[in-house]
Amino acid sequence: MPKRLAILAGAAVLAAGTLTAAPAFADGPTGRELLDKCNNGTDTCVFHPSGAPERFRGDVHQVGDTYYNCTGTPQRSTIKWSETTGESNSFGVSLSAEYGFSEVFKVSIETSYSHTWETSNTFGQDSNVDVPAGEKGWIERSTEMEKVHGKYEMHFPDKYYDHYIWYQEFDATAPVKDAAGQITAKTAAMSADEKAQHCG
Repeated sequence: MPKRLAILAGAAVLAAGTLTAAPAFADGPTGRELLDKCNNGTDTCVFHPSGAPERFRGDVHQVGDTYYNCTGTPQRSTIKWSETTGESNSFGVSLSAEYGFSEVFKVSIETSYSHTWETSNTFGQDSNVDVPAGEKGWIERSTEMEKVHGKYEMHFPDKYYDHYIWYQEFDATAPVKDAAGQITAKTAAMSADEKAQHCG
């Protein structure tokens, strides 16, 4: 074998041996496992929000009952409605408990923005809808919401999955306290089935 080819062959064998012998690293903790360790095995656990809460409106949906105007003249109906909107987050866990990662999150939001995080909010009112003769009317709402993105920084006294420090990304969405959102009165013609069911 020529000298140059022998050198190349030897290098290829060395490279193959290096790839095969690479150590296998231990699996890291899941995001939920890290959250459960916040102030429950850590020296420090801090949530760092990335920017102020982002305001937006949720999906449009009906609130309250539908009014069916079976008369021959336009009618004004007052629809009484109330709904409770809860929070959600990237791990599907509750932020309502006053311990661990949830308490750290809420304290961080209040400290950073002088703003209380709402895990649940109930809002309702009496809304009027003018319904033409032979039609139906209802109320739609899109709820005022806010979203926060950030990360938890956790320091452990001993190595946890081979590291003293871990970071965990976290998103959370919640209703804005006492915000009415966008409320709209809607009307439409009744179908034949609706007329038969509600107007006799």
